Amino acid sequence: MGVRGLAWLAIISLVSAGQVYAEESSVEQAREALSKKDDDADSAKALEEVFQAAEQSYTLLKKGERTLTYGFDYSLTRDMAIQTVRVAENNGTSVYSVIGQSEAQHSFTNAFTFDYGVWDNLTFSVRLPLIAKYDTERDLDVYSIGDLSTSLRWQPWNSVRGKPVTTFYANLGLPTGESPYDINLDRDLSTGNGYYSLGLGANVSHILDPVVLFGSFGYAYNAPIKDVDQVRGGRLLEEVHPGGTFSLSMGFAYALSYDVSLATSYQMAHSLKPKFRFADVSGEGNEQTSAVMNFSLGLRTSPDRIVNVNAGFGLTEDSPDVLLGFSMPLDIKGLKAR
Repeated sequence: MGVRGLAWLAIISLVSAGQVYAEESSVEQAREALSKKDDDADSAKALEEVFQAAEQSYTLLKKGERTLTYGFDYSLTRDMAIQTVRVAENNGTSVYSVIGQSEAQHSFTNAFTFDYGVWDNLTFSVRLPLIAKYDTERDLDVYSIGDLSTSLRWQPWNSVRGKPVTTFYANLGLPTGESPYDINLDRDLSTGNGYYSLGLGANVSHILDPVVLFGSFGYAYNAPIKDVDQVRGGRLLEEVHPGGTFSLSMGFAYALSYDVSLATSYQMAHSLKPKFRFADVSGEGNEQTSAVMNFSLGLRTSPDRIVNVNAGFGLTEDSPDVLLGFSMPLDIKGLKAR
């Protein structure tokens, strides 16, 4: 996977769902289910609740409100890592043979996200991931904390019905996981990026009953890593300058009723070329692009609980091959504001 860690993990717990092709009668039934009745809440508000439960990065809490969300994610990444290149002479002709190492990494992430409403238009969040990772091809495994991330989400303008809602965010990623630059590459696996990151961006959402359209754009600065002291490719790696990352996402959520919703989203990240300084030479890596399609189903299991189940797949070589997950709010006594 080309873009790892929680800049993505911080930027990110995402809206996922599939495109819905429905006949006209099905659409009318959905609209009727969402229409306001004497004993119902406003349909737009109900749709917004479904949307916010599916995509936490768009949610703002009232002042003093607190929520705790549990999310489980699974990803599979298959790759072929080149180990050595051998050159042999055959009747005066050079023959090149590539020796590769197959990788199949299974990652299981249990994440707890705590959100707190500082003001009505400012929400603070912190995310703690616990990661178990297996490489079935090389028979390696690791169980450790991932990269801790914090974020602030700010809505500068009041929400006006019928108009888009814009929020701005700032993310801070901390290298609390197992760094790929501190491990033995032959017998260890990493659970983090190994560097600090700071991300800024904006989210936009718009309700068109019974649909919510949404999108976001952001940039993350990844801090340099010094004093690495790790052998890679037969050379001593001393310093790494990760490239910055641009991110983009878009999609929509469709509410079939107050209790069931479907959504789909496209997410992409483009990382600029990283630079490496070895003991005897300097060089740079390649730019990487990760793109993922996600699909999700939201089910309201109680008046204040919505459970989301999602599935997705990667679209580029730098993306995970398979993505699965679910999220749900945790009701802990004493957590809610009085």
